[in-house]
Amino acid sequence: MNPTSPLQRTARAGKRFGRAGGLFAVLMALIVMASTGQAFAHAALIKTDPADGAVLAQAPARFSLSFSEPVSPLVLTLVTPDGTPIPLTSFRLSDQTVEIDNPQTLKSGTHVLSWRVISADGHPVGGSLLFSIGAPSEPPAVSEAIDWPLRSAIWIGKVVLYAGLFLGIGGAFALAWLAGDGRAGQCFVAGAILCGLLAAPLSLGLQGLDALGAPLSHLAQPVVWRTGLGTSFGWTVLIALITLGLGLLSLAGPRAVARPLALAGLVGVGAALAASGHASAAEPQWLTRPLVFVHGVGITFWAGALVPLGLTLKRQAAGAVEFLRRFSWAIVPVVALLAVAGIVLAVIQVQTPSALVDTAYGRLLLVKLALLVFLFTLAAVNRWKLTASAEAGATEVQRRLTRSVGVEVLIVLAIFGVAAGWRFTPPPRALAIAAAQPVSVHVHALQAMADLSITPGHAGPVAASMIIMSGDFGPLDAKEVTLVLSKPDSGIEPLKRAATRPGDGSWRVDNLIIPVPGRWTVRIDILISDFDMVKIEAPVDIRP
Repeated sequence: MNPTSPLQRTARAGKRFGRAGGLFAVLMALIVMASTGQAFAHAALIKTDPADGAVLAQAPARFSLSFSEPVSPLVLTLVTPDGTPIPLTSFRLSDQTVEIDNPQTLKSGTHVLSWRVISADGHPVGGSLLFSIGAPSEPPAVSEAIDWPLRSAIWIGKVVLYAGLFLGIGGAFALAWLAGDGRAGQCFVAGAILCGLLAAPLSLGLQGLDALGAPLSHLAQPVVWRTGLGTSFGWTVLIALITLGLGLLSLAGPRAVARPLALAGLVGVGAALAASGHASAAEPQWLTRPLVFVHGVGITFWAGALVPLGLTLKRQAAGAVEFLRRFSWAIVPVVALLAVAGIVLAVIQVQTPSALVDTAYGRLLLVKLALLVFLFTLAAVNRWKLTASAEAGATEVQRRLTRSVGVEVLIVLAIFGVAAGWRFTPPPRALAIAAAQPVSVHVHALQAMADLSITPGHAGPVAASMIIMSGDFGPLDAKEVTLVLSKPDSGIEPLKRAATRPGDGSWRVDNLIIPVPGRWTVRIDILISDFDMVKIEAPVDIRP
């Protein structure tokens, strides 16, 4: 019998809770430091019509927003110069472009087109652009501040859902397949599953709030839940709820029923994770989705077995040695598959080593890798130095192994927290896709017009392509075309390049270097005849 009094046990439990709380506080600070203060986009806006900051002679009949990947609009609003919001409900999707009808004639002054869409990975993207009719005025105020209470709630919900899936379902699988007749840790496993059953629907509502840009006080509104369910994350939640239900049933049924239910739950965790998220949305999906599935199943098997195994060893329950032997035999191939899947997914998402320090996603990955190095080191010591002695019945080694397993659980929880932080950061893969997209601008005058495309649309080496037309959109047979780029506010003199005609009806300028990002003035000099030259110009935004 353990002579420790209830008061002493309570004090020790309080200390353990305090250490866990401290770990999560430090973890949250790391996530905040690894992220920047802006609301990250997972599908990047690459072109707008009208362009941001454009001054138009008359109101456009429609607006268009082009993104780096297909999106679905959630909230589209036009804010007039007097601050009146006008909902924009008539729109069409064309590949990666959202075409929006303008419902009314606009008055003079500066307007704000505010948009919020859902990207392919299930994460919302928001922003706004300004344009003016006639002459600019003081722009109406549009708040784009980060809702930190909502963001914190989303992060907590993610961590608790991960705990329910990985520790709960994984624990149920370990009890059914590895623990023999042992039941140590069953209450913990059931509690983790119940927490997951609460966190899953709550996370769906929080997803709807984030998608609509609504505060926490709107959580009870039906439109919030319909919106959350309509995203790809809705599939993750539905599969997770079924999976958690299977795990709970496996704990209550006889072993003959518990095993297939627990196995189905293990498979369900992988399916839930593969249904949405950064990695699942990455190309090629025939590779990334199966890898996410394998990664999720591997984490569930490993993390879920830790608490039941640790408690079984601590209590020196019957079957503890057999439980340890089965887990030790299976964990090596599981960790090998887990590592291979994780490495391949990381390479697909990060792409370049510099992105590990240059992006918030990469910095969070470095934090996770540091935790994994510690975890793998600890697991290796347990597997190859302690397990054999523990299986032989060495009581002190079993106690040491129990403490080590407890530390593993804390590290796993920290990794859950880091992974939940990825919810707010775009992977470098998505940033690279956006950076490679061209910027386009339509330059229009009475005598002539041009469609200009600069690829890629960021500072550095680029190529420019121009389609030259007459003022009424007819063909224009120009003799010469010259592209002129200038940025007076940065002290950069005009860059002049003569365009060539490759024979496809366009004019091109290759080997052009744009030294700095920002708003440039582009001028196209069109020589129509020996005595007639037309010069047209417009602003163009070059990304960093």
